Amino acid sequence: MECQIGVISGDGIGPEIVTEAKKVLDQIGKKYGHLFHYTDILMGGCSIDATGVPLTDDAIAAAKASDAVLMGSIGGNTSTSPWYQLAPELRPEAGLLKLRKSLNLFANLRPAYLYEELKAACPLRDDIIGTGFDMMIMRELTGGLYFGARKTEEVDGVTTRTAVDTLVYNENEIRRIAKRGFDIAMKRRKKVTSVDKANVLDSSRLWRKIVEEVAKDYPEVTYEHMLVDNCAMQLVKDPKQFDVILTENMFGDILSDEASMVTGSIGMLSSASLNDTKFGLYEPSGGSAPDIAGKGIANPIATILSAAMMLRYTFDLDKEADAIENAVKQVLKEGYRTIDIMPQAGESTEGIEQVGTAKMGDLIAERV
Repeated sequence: MECQIGVISGDGIGPEIVTEAKKVLDQIGKKYGHLFHYTDILMGGCSIDATGVPLTDDAIAAAKASDAVLMGSIGGNTSTSPWYQLAPELRPEAGLLKLRKSLNLFANLRPAYLYEELKAACPLRDDIIGTGFDMMIMRELTGGLYFGARKTEEVDGVTTRTAVDTLVYNENEIRRIAKRGFDIAMKRRKKVTSVDKANVLDSSRLWRKIVEEVAKDYPEVTYEHMLVDNCAMQLVKDPKQFDVILTENMFGDILSDEASMVTGSIGMLSSASLNDTKFGLYEPSGGSAPDIAGKGIANPIATILSAAMMLRYTFDLDKEADAIENAVKQVLKEGYRTIDIMPQAGESTEGIEQVGTAKMGDLIAERV
């Protein structure tokens, strides 16, 4: 199979971790007879530096011409980077929001899985962890507060500045993400937890109503509603209760980061953003980590696992995706760790070896 992959290396550690994902993909190509063609696409701070905007029309066209897009990370230090002195619509993250909207990437999948070898990195007690957990957070990605009308204005002359952000969802937006969530649940443990704030928000009350309508088409799936504040507590109280968490844009943004840290490191979590076709944008859940960029210590596993998700969801190459995921498990079992998943002070380091970004990529590629 020949696969056309757009590559957004981005900013910070992005180029480093994307390099390792491509290394593993190329090894998959050699072993299974596939050919991966890569097209570099500028987005984020690097695009601002080169073009003055975080995402150009040419970049969008290049993404649309690809079968899928593999992304590293974008953005920089919000306190010191000149990118964050620009108007909000010209900052790095605006490029990502525009790309998601332009490609209609409405469904974000973020798996949170605790590897047996990394239980020590989980901040929760052993009795809470139990035998581990395996959940999928389904986040609506193109609606809600992040895409509603917004403004900041002066009220009463110059005495009071007022900011307004608008949260909007229509039933079609809710229904399509709900269907995707229930479809994913059918391939897993057949349980959906729909998360909202229906005790306060009209948008959440509509969300809850539409989810109940969709649930009728999936009699095999058990579903429940849960308020977002309760869900945040339950994620640290009993994470193994969750299978598929279905939620709107902002809630999903927050909860998926919380879930990532329950696994021990955000550097371990992949993600996929899908539209109505096989096209998807695949990226790690973590950020650009500008403080460690260029040091060769960033964890590339989340990006490598994102590449595995790309093989599975866009190209239907399940065997090849399994090979990458099993290679990651094998490397961890053999005791190799990047700095973020090394044992903490006071924990045993017997049989554990710290490696850098490139070495971790080499090890995983060798075990494919």
